[in-house]
Amino acid sequence: MQQDNPLSSMQILEKMFDVEIAFMASKEKDSAILAEAFHTEVVVHEPTSVPYAGDWRGLAGVAELMHLMSETFSTFEVENLTCSGPPASMHVSCTLRMVSRKTGISVSQPFAQLLRFQEGLLIEATPFYFDTDEIKAALEVPPVAEVLATEAL
Repeated sequence: MQQDNPLSSMQILEKMFDVEIAFMASKEKDSAILAEAFHTEVVVHEPTSVPYAGDWRGLAGVAELMHLMSETFSTFEVENLTCSGPPASMHVSCTLRMVSRKTGISVSQPFAQLLRFQEGLLIEATPFYFDTDEIKAALEVPPVAEVLATEAL
């Protein structure tokens, strides 16, 4: 019996991250790059407590999400990546390291997501950030009065 997808869950996951990195590094930000690892009907469910909240649908939606994330963070790195389960229902965990473009503040925290792949392409993603309040705080520039009071100490 021939397998539908000869790649392991980790290989599919690594390919998805490689495609994301290639997209982010590209000048054109052409959503066609994403088609190598993302299904045309993909949906990413970002929580309401992050600045890029909402359901991002299709290749164009994911391209816009990645564009917003790259405007928000100067660094977005995944460390200690692990996964379990088959591609149809994969559980992923890692340490996520992000640096705010606006403030330069770095955040490093546990991160998990549920991913579903169809024929080796991501069809659905639901991310879970450990502490969205920490992320939001890193993105906000404190009011001038607060900065002056801190400097006076």
